Amino acid sequence: MKTNIFHISIISTGILALTSLYGCGSAESKAEPAKEKKTVISTFNLKKDKLSTALNLPGELIALQQVDLYAKVSSFVQTLKVDIGSEVKKGQLLMTLEAPELSSQMAAARSRLKSQEALYTASKANYNRLYETSKTPGTISTNDLDQAMARRNSDLAQFEAAKAALKEVGAIQNYLEIRAPFSGIISARNVNLGAYVGPSGKGSELPLFTLQDQRNLRLAVSIPEIYTGYLKAGDEVSFSVKSLPSQTFKAKVKRLSGALDLRLRSERVEMDVPNLSKTLLPGMVTEINIPLPANASTFIVNKKATLDTSEGLFVLKVSGDKIEKVAIKKGRETDDQVEIFGDLKEGDKLVAEPSEEMHDGMSIKL
Repeated sequence: MKTNIFHISIISTGILALTSLYGCGSAESKAEPAKEKKTVISTFNLKKDKLSTALNLPGELIALQQVDLYAKVSSFVQTLKVDIGSEVKKGQLLMTLEAPELSSQMAAARSRLKSQEALYTASKANYNRLYETSKTPGTISTNDLDQAMARRNSDLAQFEAAKAALKEVGAIQNYLEIRAPFSGIISARNVNLGAYVGPSGKGSELPLFTLQDQRNLRLAVSIPEIYTGYLKAGDEVSFSVKSLPSQTFKAKVKRLSGALDLRLRSERVEMDVPNLSKTLLPGMVTEINIPLPANASTFIVNKKATLDTSEGLFVLKVSGDKIEKVAIKKGRETDDQVEIFGDLKEGDKLVAEPSEEMHDGMSIKL
């Protein structure tokens, strides 16, 4: 019995010893420090380059000159000399109007002119006689001579006023003839014979005619703010229209507004387009190709080297064996390259294909 008890005791002791040894080995294993893993990534050196691109924007063709013609005075259409599509020359008669009341105003103005002319002639003759008589001392008092002079001057003023009134009525009567202010084509006609017309809102809601110079067009386009520095007067652009997709037209920048539209934040630019063959029409929508040459060397990177996050646009710069996030702004871009601006210098080492898992201070292996 004693032997069995001893044997069991040994076995129990052995089990305890094994357990103790196993526990010690586990503790030592946990005490070993975990080794920091380094991610292997590809990088490239930042350098400057010149990026020449082209900008495609929609534009609009408009007539170089266009005017809506209205009647100056309330009247009726008497004759029509032209219609839609008529080609007219500068000064050509387009239509005549009739206003019977103007004839009576003209007759009244002529009568007043003749009356004032007679009064002036009489007062002038009276003054001249008194003046000649006054040369003999004591014949005419100075007061009488002064009064005669004042009457003559007053009648002269009235006479001049009557002449001006007649001229005014004559000028108004000239408005009964509507003439072309420049050479062009009638693109709209909104009246018929006998129609009552007048100034806008007083007989004519719509213009009598719309006249366009279609031999010379202007191409208008709004350039976004970011690209305004790349265009100047004299630069050539190309454009196309939907009705003639196989043809490409050329135009040169003629006018720049020099200010940004407050609503679109863009600059209006216009190009003159000769159109002697009348192939193009005012109102056509165009697709304009604007070359944007490189004015100076800037940092150019592959688009894959930029990291677009909810916080903004970044590139990842390698400093030693750590990553540093650098905020950037984009400039011009092509299919696979982009111009970047930020706190960068030539020769900086950037991550070629960054991901959102990469963060500031992350260790890397090159």
